[in-house]
Amino acid sequence: MNANNQHSKLQLKNAANAALASILNLTLLPVIGFIALYLIYKKTTPNNIDHYHAVLGMKINIIAAFVLFVVSGLMILLGGFNSPWTWVYVISYFTIVHTAFIVIALWALVRSWSGDKLKSNQ
Repeated sequence: MNANNQHSKLQLKNAANAALASILNLTLLPVIGFIALYLIYKKTTPNNIDHYHAVLGMKINIIAAFVLFVVSGLMILLGGFNSPWTWVYVISYFTIVHTAFIVIALWALVRSWSGDKLKSNQ
């Protein structure tokens, strides 16, 4: 059975909006994107595709924020902002780690458009 037949159009729209809010929080609108994601989460009910994508987006963004704080703390502890290594940490973090979070969020967006979860149960 096609996933689109199992979910209402509103659920699919909310799932896509949740995934988009997750991407916005990771890229252009930090905090504002997370607030939008939280508001979408509040409108969902458990065991629906929109609830799944809202929770997934929140998990991705909370983990990304935690990693960002850890990397920032390490930068300060290991050399401060005046160390030339600071730019190595910053550039490495954003090109490797933060990009991975964005790719995962984009993957979730594509899956939400089709009404699927990130990982299939097949």
